[in-house]
Amino acid sequence: MTLISLAASPDAPVTSGAARPAARKYRTMLCESDARMALAEPVPTAYLNSDPQGNGEVSLDDVLLCSPARTEEAQSTGTIEDIEMEGSKRETLGSEAASAPAGSRLWTTQRDGEVRLRMEEQGMGSEPPKTVHELFQEAVQRYGDNYALASKKGGQWVKMTYKKYYDECWKAAKSFLKLGLQRFHGVCILGFNSAEWFIADIGAILAGGLAVGIYTTNSPEACHYVADNCSANILVVENHKQLQKILEIQDRLPHLKAIVQYGEELKEKRPNLYSWSEFMALGKDVPDTQLHEVIKTQKPNQCCMLVYTSGTTGHPKGVMLSHDNLTWTAAVAGRFIMHSRDKEKQERVVSYLPLSHIAAQMADIWLAVTFGAQVFFAQPDALKGTLVDTLREVRPTVFLGVPRVWEKIEEKMKSIGAKSSSLRRKVASWAKGVGLQTNLKWMNGCSEVPVNFHIARHLVYNKVRKAIGLDRCTKCYTGAAPITRETLEFFLSLNIPVLELYGMSESTGPHSVSLPHAFRLTSCGREVPGCRTLIHKPDADGNGEVCFSGRHIFMGYLNMEDKTKEAIDEDGWLHSGDLGKHDKDGFLYITGRIKELIITAGGENVPPIPIEDAVKDAVPLISNAMLVGDKAKFLAMLLTLKCNVNVETGEPGDDLTPEAVEYCQKLGSKATKVSEIISSKDKAVYAAIQKGISAVNERAVSNAQKVQKWVLLEKDFSIFGGELGPTMKLKRPEVARKYKEQIAQFYADAETPVAPENALRQ
Repeated sequence: MTLISLAASPDAPVTSGAARPAARKYRTMLCESDARMALAEPVPTAYLNSDPQGNGEVSLDDVLLCSPARTEEAQSTGTIEDIEMEGSKRETLGSEAASAPAGSRLWTTQRDGEVRLRMEEQGMGSEPPKTVHELFQEAVQRYGDNYALASKKGGQWVKMTYKKYYDECWKAAKSFLKLGLQRFHGVCILGFNSAEWFIADIGAILAGGLAVGIYTTNSPEACHYVADNCSANILVVENHKQLQKILEIQDRLPHLKAIVQYGEELKEKRPNLYSWSEFMALGKDVPDTQLHEVIKTQKPNQCCMLVYTSGTTGHPKGVMLSHDNLTWTAAVAGRFIMHSRDKEKQERVVSYLPLSHIAAQMADIWLAVTFGAQVFFAQPDALKGTLVDTLREVRPTVFLGVPRVWEKIEEKMKSIGAKSSSLRRKVASWAKGVGLQTNLKWMNGCSEVPVNFHIARHLVYNKVRKAIGLDRCTKCYTGAAPITRETLEFFLSLNIPVLELYGMSESTGPHSVSLPHAFRLTSCGREVPGCRTLIHKPDADGNGEVCFSGRHIFMGYLNMEDKTKEAIDEDGWLHSGDLGKHDKDGFLYITGRIKELIITAGGENVPPIPIEDAVKDAVPLISNAMLVGDKAKFLAMLLTLKCNVNVETGEPGDDLTPEAVEYCQKLGSKATKVSEIISSKDKAVYAAIQKGISAVNERAVSNAQKVQKWVLLEKDFSIFGGELGPTMKLKRPEVARKYKEQIAQFYADAETPVAPENALRQ
């Protein structure tokens, strides 16, 4: 992700000093307000003085404020920043030169490296840095007797207080030391969300290791890449199935010392293989002083966690996150979204998204510890159908769902609604109309609450919320992938605003967040205080690469200096690779991804996602769509249909979903399988798809952005098939490789089709 038109959070402090010329050049793109324009100043950064005694404690006296390197036009004013920069010969940011002192650079690629914290002189960015251990100690002092974690066992919730949670993490840390965990070596965790996952994660950090999540869907080879890359000493697995992956690769992991299994009893005994209870007992003879000594060496600007990117464009990159990345981001983001610290009004969270992803890590572990939330663990089959049951039981106060989760809830609700009586359908339709219009007016600043809204809330909205377990939820969020306007409007019409947030692993999760009282449909909200956004090289419409700055910016990619330099520029901006723009009110909109842009043979840049979303909206039967046409004379599209998925393997089947069958029946088709539609080229279905695409083409901004050909694929995209990543993001290179023959067929005839309305269907 990337930034360049400097728009900071309205709450972010304006820093002193002259803006660098590069920033001045873009100031008119930032915002119309002069106050926001003033934020074009580079974010001040800070050095942490190394404590010769190895004490990891940091006070404000240990922090030297300085700004990123400036151009030679910036004159020295004798400030701390300029003295510091002069003393280092205006060293290029991020240089890995051996002569640079530890902690003097904004980035590092070394596991034991230290970075300069991006401190500010005032505001959220000036908060004193703290380590994970310091954060946890504060949580115990503040919330000690409150429940922290809740696990379903034997049909009953088994709960753990914050005091017990801390004690368990302490015991786990001592056991890791007993097993020989080395400083800055990985502890990889492979399994579904659980108390043991959290305890292993935090225990690894306390013991001086690096906490590393591995996606449960990873193949043995993918697990090997991560474990080898982080020099893992210990692997923690959920069950026998995940254990088998590790046993297959353990001989190729030279640093591996032990494997721990937590989800079920061991089915076999092996050297250096421990059950969870055996593991937790290992450290009983390790003196507390030994762990205290390790904790004393930890500093806020050192790495404590690795988050591996999903690897949609090559090998996954190990995103190095510091103690400060985690503790600062959790604190400022939680305050921004108004997380409650009230012990009597605990936030309630359901943990079910993959903890190997930064979104779940931040929401379930770090925000929870910072604000004393109670975390309930969903069942491992949550995404196969049991999630709503858990939501109804827990009734969370905050809920984060990736777009596909919200879409599945929407589909289920529509399916149930279609079977209701005529009267109920009419009432629901009326209520949805009232809900959408009222919420849109609120969104635009109107505070009026019409009488019919009160009636609709009583008749429909409250019942719907209760039915899906969100009756106490004040904050419903979505992120990690694009969501369609249709889905957002569906929930808004039921008085459930689904708020978008935006960020990346490299920004420790959230960068911009929508709020219940400040959001725009399809916008990702405004910047979290202390975070800055720059729109780089904006075009005439204000679209450019989105870039970030702030204390949430990662340390670097482990052992990948070239990739790190690509991500963080010489002025310290993190380039996201996303295209975006701000509206006049400072709301951020993501309009595409640079690497996903299709550049036609005629040289026109085409962002594929808006067109793909428009086709899916126009034809409800479509599950996934991928636009192709890079360097080609025209655009074409790969389409898949909504089908049932094997709940065990995640493999898409041939049977259409009940909603898809119902849609076909309305068209006059009797098809119940994908293969039936494709083999017979079902006239009703093909005509409906073409009609939808033609409607989308009519709204195209140019002929070059019209879809000229399309083809139905026999299998839907899935994680199982390799076309989707762990957060359901489309892996375009993999799809292009897998379906290269179908794509080639589009362009077998070099001539561009004359009439787009009569697109050639393969």
